[in-house]
Amino acid sequence: MKITLRDMCYISLMAVMIAVCSWISLPLGAVPITFQTFGAAAALTILGGRRGTLSIAVYVVLGLIGIPVFAGFKGGAAVLFGMTGGYIFGFLLMGLCYTLLTRFISDELPVRCAALGLGLLLCYAFGTIWFMVLYTRTKGQISVLSALGMCVFPFIIPDIIKLAVAVLLARRVTPLIDRIPPSR
Repeated sequence: MKITLRDMCYISLMAVMIAVCSWISLPLGAVPITFQTFGAAAALTILGGRRGTLSIAVYVVLGLIGIPVFAGFKGGAAVLFGMTGGYIFGFLLMGLCYTLLTRFISDELPVRCAALGLGLLLCYAFGTIWFMVLYTRTKGQISVLSALGMCVFPFIIPDIIKLAVAVLLARRVTPLIDRIPPSR
C-alpha cells in the first residue's frame, strides 16, 4: 500500500475536517448533536475507503495523544476510553465497512450509500455495547433499550441526514479533487 505525499495531504485535511465537525454542535435535547458523523462520512465518500479510514484513524490518534479534537474541544485517553469513546472507535469500523464493501462489491452510489448505512449501524452497535459496559461498571445496570434511548435513538434521523449530505458533497467535490494534478 503506497501512500503519496498528495494522499497524506488529503488524509490530514480530512482529519482536521472531522475535528472541526466535532466542535460544531446543536444543543437539541439532553445530548448535543455534533457533526463528527458527517466528517467521517465525508472523508470516506470524498477520499474513498482506504484514505478516508486513514483520516479517521489520524483523527482518533490525535485525540488519543491529547489534542482537543473531540466534541467540546476535548482530547486525551480519558475521553477516548470514556463512556462515549466507543462511538469514536466505531467510526473506524464504519471506515472498514465502507472500504470492504466498496472494494469487493462495487464503488457505485447504491453500494456506497449502503456501506455508509451499515457502517453507521456498526458504529452504533459498538458504541452502545461500550457505553453499556462502562455504565454498568460505574453506575449500575442499564437495559439495552435505555442505552439506545440515550445514545442512539435521538441521533438516527440527524445522522441519516448527515450521511446524505456527505454523499451529495462528495458527488460535487470528488471530481474536483481528481482533477488536481499530482505533485512532481
